[in-house]
Amino acid sequence: MARMRQNTVPWWRWRAQVRSSLHMFGDHSFQQECWLTGRSEYGTVTDAVYRLVGDTWLDRWSAATYIGRIFTDGEEADAVDQAVLAVLAVLHEVGEDAPASAYLGHPGWGDVVHKARAAHEKLSRTDEDDAERRPDTLEVLRIRTGGR
Repeated sequence: MARMRQNTVPWWRWRAQVRSSLHMFGDHSFQQECWLTGRSEYGTVTDAVYRLVGDTWLDRWSAATYIGRIFTDGEEADAVDQAVLAVLAVLHEVGEDAPASAYLGHPGWGDVVHKARAAHEKLSRTDEDDAERRPDTLEVLRIRTGGR
């Protein structure tokens, strides 16, 4: 995400947070190497859920609400909505602060990975970014967005 264009949408900081989360949810290798081993520089599954829905309320509102602000079109919004629903379905069954292994071992996790990957790739294409690159650490994301 280091190359993400900041002029894709006006609320690009929120887009960066959502993309970071989708990137992590959509990368099975990353999850095995980082979440399962507890690498703190990437946060936890719960941290990724917060980046996905915390500021945007995508757990309550459709991503279509943010077309022209966070997302460029209906295709992006639909893909993000599908990913959010898949993530929340697992989260509601497993709980908010479970270990990574509980989420990754859930029968619905494959759907999470698939839908998050599709959404991440769609947003990456719009931002002219490499979807295959390793997700940014939380510190890099903070620096890029000027956030917390």
